Amino acid sequence: MTWLPSAFDDGVGEGAAGPGELAVLAEAVVGDGDVELGMRIFWSVAMRCFWVEPGAAVRERIAAVARRLPIDPQDPRMLAMSAYVSPVEQGDAVVAGLRAVRGGGDDPATFRLLGSAALQVGAFEESVRFSLAAQRGLRAQGQFGLLARALAVEAWSRTRLGDITAAEPAACEAARLAEETRQPYMRGLAAAVRAEIAALRGDYEQSAELAAEAERIGLAAGARPVLATVQLARSLAALGEGRYADAFAAVRRVHDPADPAYQLALRRYVLPELVEAATRSGNSDDAGKIVEEFGTATSSPALATGLRYARALLARDEEAEALFTAALDAGSSPWDRARTQLAFGAWLRRQRRAAQARPHLKAAAEAFEAFGTKDWAERAREELRASGESRNGNGELTEHELTIARMAADGLTNKEIGERLHLSHRTVSTHLHRIFPKLGVTARAELKTALMTYSETVT
Repeated sequence: MTWLPSAFDDGVGEGAAGPGELAVLAEAVVGDGDVELGMRIFWSVAMRCFWVEPGAAVRERIAAVARRLPIDPQDPRMLAMSAYVSPVEQGDAVVAGLRAVRGGGDDPATFRLLGSAALQVGAFEESVRFSLAAQRGLRAQGQFGLLARALAVEAWSRTRLGDITAAEPAACEAARLAEETRQPYMRGLAAAVRAEIAALRGDYEQSAELAAEAERIGLAAGARPVLATVQLARSLAALGEGRYADAFAAVRRVHDPADPAYQLALRRYVLPELVEAATRSGNSDDAGKIVEEFGTATSSPALATGLRYARALLARDEEAEALFTAALDAGSSPWDRARTQLAFGAWLRRQRRAAQARPHLKAAAEAFEAFGTKDWAERAREELRASGESRNGNGELTEHELTIARMAADGLTNKEIGERLHLSHRTVSTHLHRIFPKLGVTARAELKTALMTYSETVT
């Protein structure tokens, strides 16, 4: 009677027990010997911590109960619960646990939990991998309610990686299934992700419509992840349109504990938008204080990448070059690398080092074009023109394109290339469509010879 109302709609509706009360109940049920029921109750607690904000004190009480449960901390259920309840304190431990997972059997429910945990701690590549593995089994079993959730997690993570070509169909299917299975908050989250994708594509009118739809759903129940993603989408749209003060105001809300768009986990992965908008709108000091809240070291790939990018943008001129170089040398997604190259190239141009700026700006423009983010590509091209570049760059491959071309020449399929570079096969196909004309080939079989000639020309 205490738990069941919280088992519906993730406990966000009226009449649901509070997360602290449920955590104590879960511990008591486990103590009475029913571990499975106790874990199901505790999962309701974890989900409540995702959709609404119980506060630091309640989160700590819940974490204390979790530590007393007789469950292996590496159990996928415990990894997911730790990620939802304590994404900051337990983030490094969850990332380590995810990387230690081998196999996972054939249980789609386990894969889904691992995908959800990965999203919470900013391990987006792992989130995509686990979510895709979950979807195969969930489709076969007809578990469409859980499938909607796995698709939404995949879409959110892919969008943060810049792989919007693959993210969009996942988000659309998640929205449709969430509607059919009567999961309003998941429908709102899917709509918010679609708004983010539309903003990146430069379709600002559609982005605004989807954001408004998602916001109506999120406000009705105070579903914070929905509202946070709405503000991210609005910030991206404003950045694309050059409305930097609006972009900062939107994403700043995600970092304000008094705002309904505040979400403890997701706020850690929107630092690039925050700082980019801040540096262009005169709010660098405010953004700098937020950046420093996150410490110096983290195992979260997304947070580590965001911090490197943010600190480079906020740095004084004498420190910026070393920070930009470190950000480029660190492993990051192709989207994050392109974003850093654009910012670094723009900084080099402002330092009157145009010759050094051009390779970064050219690589960024071509990467953004391949991603389908046309306004980002145009920004890079504008910087390139400002650097004195008059040629269109046709015939020259970026480092990223050269890597893909060599893999294709070695006989790897688009899917195999995508798995190695953490891209969808559609994105790899888009890159190859741009690479072929540059090398003057029309088939993969011609790539090896063309690359030999290209290397001799470049050398």
